[in-house]
Amino acid sequence: MNTAKRIYNVLFISVFATMLGLGVVSPLLPIYAENLGATGIWLGIIFSAFALSRSVFMPIIGRISDRQGRKWIILIGMFAYAVTSLAYLIAGSVYSLTVVRLIHGLASAMVVPIAMAYIADLSEKGKEGSQMGNFSISMFLGMGVGPLLGGFLNDTLGMPSVFYVMAGLSAFATLLVAISLPEAKPGSLALPDTPHVPMRAIFSLPVMRGVMVFSFISALGRGGMMVFIPVFAPLIALSPFEVGIVLSANTFLMALLQVPIGRLTDTGNKVVLIIIGSAIAAIALAAIPFSRSFWPLLVITSIIGVGGAIQQPSIMALTVDVGRTIGMGTSMGAYNTVFGIGMIIAPLMGGAFMDFVGVEAVFYIGGAISLLGTAIFAVMMRRSAREGANGEDPGPG
Repeated sequence: MNTAKRIYNVLFISVFATMLGLGVVSPLLPIYAENLGATGIWLGIIFSAFALSRSVFMPIIGRISDRQGRKWIILIGMFAYAVTSLAYLIAGSVYSLTVVRLIHGLASAMVVPIAMAYIADLSEKGKEGSQMGNFSISMFLGMGVGPLLGGFLNDTLGMPSVFYVMAGLSAFATLLVAISLPEAKPGSLALPDTPHVPMRAIFSLPVMRGVMVFSFISALGRGGMMVFIPVFAPLIALSPFEVGIVLSANTFLMALLQVPIGRLTDTGNKVVLIIIGSAIAAIALAAIPFSRSFWPLLVITSIIGVGGAIQQPSIMALTVDVGRTIGMGTSMGAYNTVFGIGMIIAPLMGGAFMDFVGVEAVFYIGGAISLLGTAIFAVMMRRSAREGANGEDPGPG
């Protein structure tokens, strides 16, 4: 087996195991937090803490990985995942739970974006959509199976078992990376003449600017979905296991569609695919409050998954394209940072709407914001294409 294939296989299995562990707790963490006395605002703070820590450290870690190698960063991050999983069990208040989420976010910044940069280094030009889409299956499958497993464990063995399983899966991924993942020498997989681009200059690259603006508004609109569906579910008499099915269906569809949509991305219009997928997901998000039982909610969240699957490979392909110029760790770090900022604000904003208006408002407002982001992205990319056709310099200058 050649080195590139070995890297791909090890990272696929490791990221799947890590995301499976993270997905295990996703339908239960809002309930766990409410048992500790969390209000809607505190739910937002607890979930935003993860994204805040992740966003602060991702650009720094991405830059370091471009220069110093990626394996040791992924290894430390996965080990931190395992330790932090057990720390949830001793969190006795909303304050300590917030601290655990901050540490968990730092660990996440060292795993998924760096693994994506590792795979992006190996992607063939012209096949970025299909190859990044194929790898994204590891994340979506992990997050898809996780809620099902988490709901089952909670109903049969109790909530502590969920955190023990998350720790065990993260420990397995740590061992697999330590034993089987070869370390690429710094710069050996990336282009040798990749220049040092100041972080502020990334925002002046037209394509990357469009991607980041879209990602921010998209995260702002849909970022609260995973947090507030478990809160909304008891209002329509859903059990934790049924919540797990609802959340898993969304992510499973994204995983299953990554390969065909990834191939379409390589031959089709990436911007159009992003706009179509985002519009579908935004409209479905706003329809969530109209579901008054398990099956309608399952259908609506499945439609959101289809919309996400249509847009995701195109977003990643555009990011990889820019990464060939500025460094994969840098481009992935920038994309994930901006997305993370949206994920910081979304639960806080959703928590405020939940406390003062009602949980249904979270989905109405989220859908409207997502549609707004889709329109802004379309205008920005059309303007960028027009500037390119007129021969204007699209670079940072």
